[in-house]
Amino acid sequence: MVQNKTDEICTKPSREEAIKAVKTLIAWTGDNPNREGVIDTPKRVLNAYDEFFEGYDKSPDEYLSRTFEEVEGYDEIVVVKNVRLESHCEHHMVPIIGKAHVAYIPDKRVVGISKLARVVDIYGRRLQTQETLTAQIADSIHRVLKPKGVAVVVDAAHQCMTTRGVRKVETSTVTCRLMGLFKEDQAMENRFFKLVSN
Repeated sequence: MVQNKTDEICTKPSREEAIKAVKTLIAWTGDNPNREGVIDTPKRVLNAYDEFFEGYDKSPDEYLSRTFEEVEGYDEIVVVKNVRLESHCEHHMVPIIGKAHVAYIPDKRVVGISKLARVVDIYGRRLQTQETLTAQIADSIHRVLKPKGVAVVVDAAHQCMTTRGVRKVETSTVTCRLMGLFKEDQAMENRFFKLVSN
């Protein structure tokens, strides 16, 4: 069983059903799914999909729940910059490649910085729109850590736009979510953008 974004429970097809579906797509392209070069492609596609979409099987809350309080009163911005982002467009199922900048202002406790990168990975490894992805990353950090502020910026190229359709190769899309002090305090917002732009 798989729970999707609208909280509906979906029955996950069997591996055999998925292999058959990939064979159908190969035939739909005009190729022969039994040709030597593609005979094992359905299995390879499923193995790749296991990696591409492993975020459905992981909980960001679990990664964020282990925090540390021995921080000598540190209450300034924590920024993890240039986190590699790999996702897939939910409209065309092609890659979204970019980077995320994630920041928060602790309230008495901090989380290991690698956990922030893992949150990006977990939400990235699902079918997504960039807007939703940006909101999910920020919302989960805000929900679990209860910090004084959260800021997330995602800058990514969408292959649904660069390799098909309008084919604008040099374009990227930037999305942002500010919460708490980053949204309420203009000076704090400015500090965040200065930190990630350096």
